Amino acid sequence: MSYAYEPQRKPTDSEPAWFTSALDAHVDRGVIDVAGADVHFRAWGPSGSPGIVLIHGGAAHSRWWDHVAPFLAEDKRVVALDLTGHGDSGRRDKYGLEQWAEEALAVAEPAGITGAPIFVGHSMGGLVSFAAARLFGEELGGVTLIDSPVRARTPEEEEARIRQHFAPPKPYASAASALAHFRLVPPQKSTLPYVFDHIAKTSMREEDGAWVWKFDPVFFHRSGSEHLGADDPRCRIAFFKAEHGIVSEEMVADMKRRFGPSAMFAEIPDAGHHAMIDQPLSLVTGIRTVLTAWASDDRVAGLA
Repeated sequence: MSYAYEPQRKPTDSEPAWFTSALDAHVDRGVIDVAGADVHFRAWGPSGSPGIVLIHGGAAHSRWWDHVAPFLAEDKRVVALDLTGHGDSGRRDKYGLEQWAEEALAVAEPAGITGAPIFVGHSMGGLVSFAAARLFGEELGGVTLIDSPVRARTPEEEEARIRQHFAPPKPYASAASALAHFRLVPPQKSTLPYVFDHIAKTSMREEDGAWVWKFDPVFFHRSGSEHLGADDPRCRIAFFKAEHGIVSEEMVADMKRRFGPSAMFAEIPDAGHHAMIDQPLSLVTGIRTVLTAWASDDRVAGLA
């Protein structure tokens, strides 16, 4: 495993100070082998501290968290990984929530987290986090799900199944052409343009003189998981519903019943499904609140 420091970037005039500061924050990069595939990660904050693993959604990657992670890293090690089949990580013949959950746990300690990590997952990453809670919840400090329809396939997967989006990716002759075709699935009316632009630019790479998206389309056909229908998360759990997201009130009511009375539920106002793209600071506030509440619980219980 190796680390490398990324040089500071040049901000544009349209970026607010908080965003520029976040993207200029020191970030470590590393890679480990998990079950025969390279898993890349990015990490912020003091190594050797309790920490958080941020898990992206389908067809996304670790850099969706670049402007969020530094605000969580003051006294914690915050790690964002590329699940296999995504970002810069390796590819597999087949994918599943259980394998991705193992990757998220495997990366925590080598990336600098001490003790039981807390998983924070968006969309498909929330399904990965819930599967992890079922598989090895005793090894986690808790899981937080962001607009994840536990029980259902994600919108990215549904779109792929009916081939409206995510057909076998074609190469683009230029970066500008690729950027012009970048879309969010599901689409949402509101985005912060500088966040959208950063995520779009980091979602592609150059291969053989052409520009391609980083994800492996095979991942859309991931295997199902019996864990999604379970009632016992096996660790504490928090859920954020995006006001304009994909999780209905009926789904929330079902999850409240299944997760039990100790689960935390809250709504992010005026957020679309991709809350880190239109309401990132509200998302940060919500995650911080959950972490503070859980830390208080640990102190009362004599665990911290």
